[in-house]
Amino acid sequence: MIIPGARKLIDRLIPEVIDRDIGDPHIQGEDIEVFSSKKENFRLINKIESPRDIGFVDGGNLELIGAPNFSIQLNRVYSAKWHNDKRISSKRLEFFSATYSTSLMDNQIQYKTIFELDPNQTELRELLPKEKDLSFSANDRTIMSGNQIADISRVSSIGRRFAEWTNANDLIDVLNENDILMIDGTLQTNFTNESTYLTNLRKKARNKGVILCGLSKTSSLQTTTGLSLLGSIDRLAEENNIKREWYYPFAISRSTDHDVMIFIIKLSRNTDRIFRFEVDRKTFEELKDLQINEIFSTIMRNSNDLSFIGYPYGLIDADNMARVSYDESDEYKGIITSILSQSGASKEFLRHIQAKDAHDILNMILK
Repeated sequence: MIIPGARKLIDRLIPEVIDRDIGDPHIQGEDIEVFSSKKENFRLINKIESPRDIGFVDGGNLELIGAPNFSIQLNRVYSAKWHNDKRISSKRLEFFSATYSTSLMDNQIQYKTIFELDPNQTELRELLPKEKDLSFSANDRTIMSGNQIADISRVSSIGRRFAEWTNANDLIDVLNENDILMIDGTLQTNFTNESTYLTNLRKKARNKGVILCGLSKTSSLQTTTGLSLLGSIDRLAEENNIKREWYYPFAISRSTDHDVMIFIIKLSRNTDRIFRFEVDRKTFEELKDLQINEIFSTIMRNSNDLSFIGYPYGLIDADNMARVSYDESDEYKGIITSILSQSGASKEFLRHIQAKDAHDILNMILK
């Protein structure tokens, strides 16, 4: 039996998790100022009425058919405007993308991505990123995995990522000064050509007085003692008997691709969940304490749904509306396969698909 081995493993791991000091936040990057861990950093959120609305944006994508040299994906990007717990307006962009490899250039494989919309949605084409911005070398460090050239399915998802920025930019048009725009994730760019999209969004938000922020579902940040940062700050709050809703600043980033104030926030006293949260730095530094509290209070009012208490319901809604389910993917995969068959190209495509689908075949056999 392997169970005794599991017990022994846990016994060895326990002191490495519970017997350490929490340390200070450890976050790497250019132009980052990190604050030491202390109870004085906690700021309680006072619940107040606010006229501010919140805009939420999220995206989803799923590969329908893939091979080493191409990936066909279904993408969705959803945006909505909320006041407290009521949705006021929404928009959903749905499009197909195909990323494919081309002939060598400078002895390196090149990837390109193309998009197509439903013919009835052509007015939404302006919400798509530019195809020329999704042309990459397979050896581009921003898309590689370690020392391995980029997997084409990963490259194909970048189009959806860029589309989230363009749709957030569009959402600003229906927001007013002092409203909040929340992205699912961080306000940091990672890929070649991505910074232009965030720079345009940041500039438009600042000019209109919209508070640009991002909330991350998960965080892998650690402390200087090797513990989870979120787990450590949660412990610090418990040790100091801080039971209400709070926000906790722990770093400032002033780099071009990540110009933010970074926090950990707790949006409900009825949950143990806390999250990483970012706000555009320049905008934040112009706010007064009462305005800062009002922003967090506004977000808190949207975070009371019992399905995931302490997490903004607007992001739950956006995730649900942008998600591409596996059941849907089977339907769309059938449509793509049928189109390939009708075009007479299915045999040639299948030659390449078979280079990657052995795991799928084994999974079907071994169910």
